[in-house]
Amino acid sequence: MFRIVCAMGAVLLTSMVKPVCLQEEFCQSVNNADCHSHDTDSNRQPSPHILQTYLNRSSDTHMLHDLDNFEVSCKKLIEAFQLDKVPGNFVRTVKNCIFSKSLPTPLKGPLRLAAISEDVIENILDLEVASTQSDDFLHYASGGRLLPGSVPLAHRYGGHQFGYWAGQLGDGRAHLLGQHTNRKGEIWELQLKGSGKTPYSRSGDGRAVIRSSVREFLGSEAMHSLGVPTSRAASLIVSDEPVLRDPFYNGNVKKERGAIVLRLAKSWFRIGSLEILARSGEPDLLRNLLNFVIEEQFPSISSEDPDKYLVFYDTVVNETAHLIAQWMSVGFAHGVCNTDNFSLLSITIDYGPFGFMDSYDPNFVPNTSDDEGRYSIGAQANVGLFNLERLLEALRPVLTPEQQQGAKQVLKGYGDIYHTRAQQLLKGKLGLLGEEEDDEYLIAFLLKMMEDTRSDFTMTFRQLSEVTVQQLHNTEVTKELWALRDLSSHKLYAEWLGLYVQRLARQGDDTDEDRQRRMRNVNPRYVLRNWMAESAIRKADVDDFSEVELLHHILTRPYLTQDAAEKAGYAARPPRWAQRLKVSCSS
Repeated sequence: MFRIVCAMGAVLLTSMVKPVCLQEEFCQSVNNADCHSHDTDSNRQPSPHILQTYLNRSSDTHMLHDLDNFEVSCKKLIEAFQLDKVPGNFVRTVKNCIFSKSLPTPLKGPLRLAAISEDVIENILDLEVASTQSDDFLHYASGGRLLPGSVPLAHRYGGHQFGYWAGQLGDGRAHLLGQHTNRKGEIWELQLKGSGKTPYSRSGDGRAVIRSSVREFLGSEAMHSLGVPTSRAASLIVSDEPVLRDPFYNGNVKKERGAIVLRLAKSWFRIGSLEILARSGEPDLLRNLLNFVIEEQFPSISSEDPDKYLVFYDTVVNETAHLIAQWMSVGFAHGVCNTDNFSLLSITIDYGPFGFMDSYDPNFVPNTSDDEGRYSIGAQANVGLFNLERLLEALRPVLTPEQQQGAKQVLKGYGDIYHTRAQQLLKGKLGLLGEEEDDEYLIAFLLKMMEDTRSDFTMTFRQLSEVTVQQLHNTEVTKELWALRDLSSHKLYAEWLGLYVQRLARQGDDTDEDRQRRMRNVNPRYVLRNWMAESAIRKADVDDFSEVELLHHILTRPYLTQDAAEKAGYAARPPRWAQRLKVSCSS
């Protein structure tokens, strides 16, 4: 039986990865409201639900209400790195720098604040939520006015895209506004996405559209609430500015509306940030960037350690393996796992055509543009390995021969790190305690049945957490639970269930109630399925942001059963039309 299950079908979360193969200032007018002015929609109003939340919230003396007193700083970045000496936003090949100065292009009004993350606004930015309802916030968060202290920068990086070196890429539609230090002493980098052309825009217009911006806002905040390391989103602002897009690259260009997301991360440096410097023959700048990243983001690594670059690489390999295992444990697939989208901090960034898997399928590909399925969910652990190989190549100019050999040994351990972490997460999803020799087999057996029956990934685990052991044996109960009903149709379900129940029985004093509580804490009831995002986007296109608001509210508490979510069908079987949805790189 063991040979049959392991030989048949791909086992997504437990599969092994492949073997390793080896300063200046801007013009004085930039902070002048007249320098970047746009129309605003005087009729915009928060929903009654949000407004009541604002009114009920007690005042916090640490919160800022006046946005003119909110400050960011670019001083540390500008002092650390020589900036691009060529001024202007025109597209060009950039050399010998990390950043180019680049002013945002304000969205044309009327503008509307479509969504905010209260958690980000209050607990990261130290702002009163009510301040987001001002015209000032609309200007600052849409590129129309610069925050005090801001010197907008566009980051130069390169990357391997779909397995091939793509050369210079960079922030083609994003502007780093500066770093904000909050009351907890945390330093966050604020960035506008969709804020216009930069020297790295290539043939693009520097804009983002509503559909991709809604997905970015909801996706990053949902991932945070699932406990997955990620960038954050503070706000989503939409406009009536027309933006032309060919959504599926088939010649059918259509007019869409522009939008901007104000997003945050501790750092936006990525593997491609180092690759461009190594490939361009800029070792001094490569070393400078590495030293900065280590000093600012890896405090456990001593700047005096002669092996600090090797220790840095070891840390990134370990954390990348953990991040991808976490992605997989919630059924998340990053649709564009290029090296320019892989953070050096091992957080999830650049939410393009991502997707949460519905039916369990190792070949699930969220990105219609990915014709070969390179970034299918079952391939993501291997893609992580490929990207870490590229990172090692980028580090070679600063590593001694001995350190290079050490780094190769580090990379050989990636598969075991990923596999161990994936097993830990899956055991938690099944409520298993301790270690038993056959645990891996039990998990593989379940995943193979889920693949055969196309059982829903999220709800199969969730519904296992919502029933007692006795109820699992009751076919009348499982019939009422749609995901378990699908799973139980497998001819080997009774055999697996017997093994599972026996395993639970060997957990001593562990009660059904304790097991269910543990499982519900790690198995979400709600994830941002493509059909849910699409439904919200269709309404947003006609200025109805009620479902964006509802989804954001629901997805901040994904482990709790919520009446509004149940009414909306967010835990029900996905509608048939969801199978026809397509998401591409076009945004």
